[in-house]
Amino acid sequence: MMNNNSLHEIFSKENLNGLFPEDRSDHFFDALYGDASDGAYDISLKFKGAKENMLQFEFQLEQRPGKCLACNLTYGLPEVFSRHPVINIAELVKGVMRLLNKNAGPVRWKIGATREISEKLHVIPLDLFNVT
Repeated sequence: MMNNNSLHEIFSKENLNGLFPEDRSDHFFDALYGDASDGAYDISLKFKGAKENMLQFEFQLEQRPGKCLACNLTYGLPEVFSRHPVINIAELVKGVMRLLNKNAGPVRWKIGATREISEKLHVIPLDLFNVT
């Protein structure tokens, strides 16, 4: 496993935006509600760090201007994200492995419960296991 500094360079904002582009939020809300402007937050993917054979990421849900993040049902999102084709976690995992120049063999992933960081920011952890 590489050190955290090297991993933070590999999983830079630019590289993660390549895996999970900013317009993915609009596509998600368009699929969910039929109109992207109905979405209350923007979704981005951030790298948090590494432990042993695990990489830690999180989806950050940032409130959109004039919308109410706290009023939305973000606590049910881990289940939705785990299987939604627009979020497409399986493809994200493959993209992470490509950034590491590794075969996406037996990588397992787990999505955690939504955590409220503030009124305007909620996060959903995404851990990748068996990344060697």
